Amino acid sequence: MKTTNTTKTTTSATAVQNTFAELPERARRRVERAPAVLRWPLYPLALLFAALGIVADLWRAWWSRQPGYVRWIVYILLILGAIVLPSERVGSFMSPYTDWPSLLFFPIGGYILLAIGLNVVVGYAGLLDLGYVAFFAIGAYSMAVLGAEFGWGFWEILPVGILITALSGIILGAPTLRLRGDYLAIVTLGFGEIIRITARNTDAIGGPNGIGGIPHPPSWAEWEIPDAEPFTSFGLAGVTPFRYGALDGRPYYYLMLLAIVLAIIFCKRLEHSRVGRAWSAIREDEDAAELMGVPAFRFKLASFAIGASIGGMAGVLYASQATSIVPRQFEFIVSATILAAVVLGGSGNIPGVMLGAFLVAWIPERVRGLAEYRILIFGAVLVLLMVFRPEGILPSRQRKAELAEGTGGMGSLGGEVGGPGTHAAAEVRR
Repeated sequence: MKTTNTTKTTTSATAVQNTFAELPERARRRVERAPAVLRWPLYPLALLFAALGIVADLWRAWWSRQPGYVRWIVYILLILGAIVLPSERVGSFMSPYTDWPSLLFFPIGGYILLAIGLNVVVGYAGLLDLGYVAFFAIGAYSMAVLGAEFGWGFWEILPVGILITALSGIILGAPTLRLRGDYLAIVTLGFGEIIRITARNTDAIGGPNGIGGIPHPPSWAEWEIPDAEPFTSFGLAGVTPFRYGALDGRPYYYLMLLAIVLAIIFCKRLEHSRVGRAWSAIREDEDAAELMGVPAFRFKLASFAIGASIGGMAGVLYASQATSIVPRQFEFIVSATILAAVVLGGSGNIPGVMLGAFLVAWIPERVRGLAEYRILIFGAVLVLLMVFRPEGILPSRQRKAELAEGTGGMGSLGGEVGGPGTHAAAEVRR
């Protein structure tokens, strides 16, 4: 038994050495498509991104071999780390120009929750949705109208808002999901604009001035985190995590964190269920899936409804903290940003889309001190990541294989974007 374990360790070490030995060749293949004058300046960046990709692959391989109790320990440690994240010590570095707890709630927490919901549509089912902000807006306006106009409480509005947005996803999907690719994308883009323009032109819901006076969630208790270790060291002493007011963003962050955890559990259960396998088959080849007896339209409609409900939940949470909303907060750029987060992080992989959403929300705020140059830097980072890591930072193995086969990592949506050395890549270069 001891000899077997030693052999496995030696084999793993050899595999790691061989993988890193391939690092220069991987970087060279990345830059060979660039103009000759740019190859040497780009080579260090290609080397860095290739190394990050290898580390991500090694982590995934290690994670897949771990027993259940090790994974639960890691999950608990991650949740504990998220709980202490609003610490002032962390915020002094992560967000020197903005209130860190408020930034954690939105845009960081909100973008992560929205990215998880959009990942159900884009990552699991392979449907390109350019109007996802519509469901975010419907959830926010549900909170605003029912809370400010009818006097409902937050916990009453939350399930109703989720139900309304799920029904909105079904209403959008029922007549349009027989379309594919670019045609579906255009229809969803139009739906997002219809919702925004309707909100702007409807006086009953405030028109362009929006709705104010949205109630906060009711406080659960006045309990404070005690002034003792280890809470003092993390700067959490005296925090009231269950009292929701206008000044402290930490209670809202913890509420968003709870919603994110529940969404992750729900989506992971779906991914490994019959529904998730049906989405995977539809994404890879819808016609073949239908021939094998998969009711493609029904499962695509389910993905729209589930993704919409998660977006609606994010909208309800956002409006409960913002106290007022206006239509211009729900423009197309929000949909584009969340889609960029999903693709950047690794479509189809929840840790990847969460990392992508975090970077998309955090980078512009971290470089806010650079004034007008911060958006330029943010765009440059996105371009470099897409050039040197087109499959995303942490893609799932299946989506990475799809990209290598020439399907662009997004099922039939990216059919002309081939990986290096594939027939599709040769056609693009030709």
